[in-house]
Amino acid sequence: MPKLIAGPVRLHRLPDGVESEPYRCFSVTPLSPTIGAVLGDIDLRGPFDDATRAELHRALLEWKVIFFRDQHLTGSEHRDFASMWGELEVHPFLPQGDVPEVVRFEKGVDEKGYENIWHSDVSWREVPSLGSVLRAIDVPPFGGDTLWCDMYAAYEGLPATIRDRIDGLDAVHDFSTSFGALMEPDALAEMQQRYPAVRHPIVRTHPDTGRKLLYVNAIFTTHIPDLDPEEGDALLERLFAQARVPEYQCRFHWEAGSLAFWDNRSTQHYACSDYYPSVRVMERATIIGDRPI
Repeated sequence: MPKLIAGPVRLHRLPDGVESEPYRCFSVTPLSPTIGAVLGDIDLRGPFDDATRAELHRALLEWKVIFFRDQHLTGSEHRDFASMWGELEVHPFLPQGDVPEVVRFEKGVDEKGYENIWHSDVSWREVPSLGSVLRAIDVPPFGGDTLWCDMYAAYEGLPATIRDRIDGLDAVHDFSTSFGALMEPDALAEMQQRYPAVRHPIVRTHPDTGRKLLYVNAIFTTHIPDLDPEEGDALLERLFAQARVPEYQCRFHWEAGSLAFWDNRSTQHYACSDYYPSVRVMERATIIGDRPI
């Protein structure tokens, strides 16, 4: 019998001692036991009172990624919704949409999808993202789904020996092997000066929930500086594999006007590139977060 990455585990949606409460400002339809829920009966153009804003934030922490249907926002409305959670980044590598804080992903005959690797957005920044808000503008007739993984569950599902081994270790995150791969050497060197590789803890503590989670990803995490390279690479591959466990995931099928809001601290995501040569146009705003500890 092959060695299991994860056996049957009890999945925890909320921190120990926290009980789920009913939502009064919108409906909630879960997609899995711990991650992903579709919120209904709400218009993201607002305005939002304090109670609705607080419940949205609670739903984000509880479900890690929350989804909405039939939200045909403009770029400015998209930006304004995301900015309720903090300052938005202007991405240095991705094309902009109608407003600088919203990036545009436009795929079709001329450009295939390439985001089909598990990752957390901009973990290569010294201060990475709190979360991202992604809106579907044009979608293929079938395919093009996105998956998310619960990184609390990914951490909790590790054997105790590995959890003990990675406690207190850092890993290096770097944009160079992804966004930098096609840059000319001079341009790459300039961007590396602006965005040098950073060390983040392999196990970070979420600032809002206090829960530990696994914070390495296969796109941006390059090595563990305090381990022999061969040992560190093998350990990272073992940790990357945790995002691929179906029991820790949810999957969302996009429609035009669908919107996803996810916590980049507690999730990773994977965009299925199975729709070529169909058109898929998405826009994303990313909220600046906090330095991992």
